[in-house]
Parts: sequence; structure tokens; C-alpha cells
Amino acid sequence: MRVLIVDDEALARQRVRRLLQTEADVEVVGEAETGTEAVRLIRDTKPDLVCLDVQMPELDGFGVLEALRVDETPGDDLPMVLFVTAYDEHAQRAFDVHAVDYVLKPVDADRFHAAFDRARTQRAHAVAAERLGQLLESVRHLEGDASAGGAPRATANGNGQHASRILVKAEGRMFFVKATDIDWIEADRNYVRLHVGKQSHTIRERISRLEETLDPRLFARIHRSTIVNLNRVREMQQWFSGDYVVLLDDGTRLRLSRHYRDRVEQQMSA
Repeated sequence: MRVLIVDDEALARQRVRRLLQTEADVEVVGEAETGTEAVRLIRDTKPDLVCLDVQMPELDGFGVLEALRVDETPGDDLPMVLFVTAYDEHAQRAFDVHAVDYVLKPVDADRFHAAFDRARTQRAHAVAAERLGQLLESVRHLEGDASAGGAPRATANGNGQHASRILVKAEGRMFFVKATDIDWIEADRNYVRLHVGKQSHTIRERISRLEETLDPRLFARIHRSTIVNLNRVREMQQWFSGDYVVLLDDGTRLRLSRHYRDRVEQQMSA
């Protein structure tokens, strides 16, 4: 496992490095003493795990994670994070950002090794899930070829194939969501949330990339952060400044911006 150590205190970095030396198959790829330096090293070295202090000069530990998410591109994987800090009041926030664990200073060796074992297990599960995902994607493509007699299924304009279902990875399991079951889709930076009835599923994908895979006869982009299933649209109501409100069958109200209005009207009348 490739590990980066981030702490503004040299003695703290030395303590973590010594503890890591007792772990098998660990490579310390670098050390950083500021948040800004940590962001650069994470981008350059792409570690599997970052042992990260919370309070540091320039940029704190949570600021490091925020900076990485802002610049994240599809295909990039954020490293796992093990917070090592002297302050226990940030534990809930660490849980919110899905940290592997939260170890308090002075670092107890047994506590650190238990946290590192958790990181090792999480990484093993992630690798297995990725392999399973690749297998499921291969199966999906094979099914698509078979349904078209060995040729790709054509879109309305003949330039490719539309996604009939979307792979979701959540809570250690993987499953497909049928495109036709999706009511609407909302963007959250490099992620999108699929709204399916009373459930929602978050996947790691940019909304613009997902839009390219969906059938334009069924789905329409109504806002830079929203795609809607046209079969779920009950009506459009005029709002302020030329915008509209799109009302879905279940009562959901979504904003239709002027930028997308003409395109949506064309799609709905087609």
C-alpha cells in the first residue's frame, strides 16, 4: 500500500513513519507539512492512503480533501484518509467525509495498527469491487451486442448506443438501475444522483458524460445540474425571468432554465 504522511509537526510525522515500518507491503511515498503541499503530493504520487492531520498551516485537512474534490476528474480515485490529530471535536466531520478512521495523538501503536488494518481491508474490498464492476460492464456490453445480432444498438442519429441500464456501486454491493426507471437526475460536482421512485442512488460520473449515454427521446437536460425523464413530466409552468418549473407526476418541481428551454420543447414535441 502506498502511503503519504501529512502533518505540520516533524515528530508526529516520524511517529507515523515508524509505525508504518512495522506494516507489511507499505511504501511511504512522501511527507508534507502543509495542506497546500499535501494537495500537490497527492496529485503527483497518487497514494492509496493519506495519514492526515486536521489543523495545519495554509490549508487544514478538510481543506485538502475539498481542494482534491474540486479538481477531481472522471477516472481519478481519491485516496483513503486516516486522520491522525490531537483534536477529537472533528470526529463527526471526519465520518461525514468517509474517513477510514480517526486516531488521536499521542498515537497509540495498537490503535494505529487497528486503523491501518481497516484501511487495508477497505482497499482490498475496493479492488475486488472494481474487478467485479469491470466484469459486469463486460457482461452488459455482451448483452447489448447479442440483442442487436452482434452489432451495436443504434441511437436515433446512428452515432452510438444508448445506455439501457446504469451500474451503481453502493455499500459494498453492485447492481443495475434501468434507465427507464429513472425519474430525474441531479449533479453534485463529479457525482450524479439518480432519483428512482422513492429511492436515490449516487454514482461517480459527470452529468455531461452521463447525458451523452442517455436516449434523447427519453431524457432531456433542463438545467446545468438536472436531467429529467420526459415520460415523468406532467406539465411546465412559467416562472420568473423566462424560466419554467417542470412538474413531475410525483409532484417533484424542477427548474427549467432559459438556456435549455428551446431544446426541451423540441424534444417533447418530437
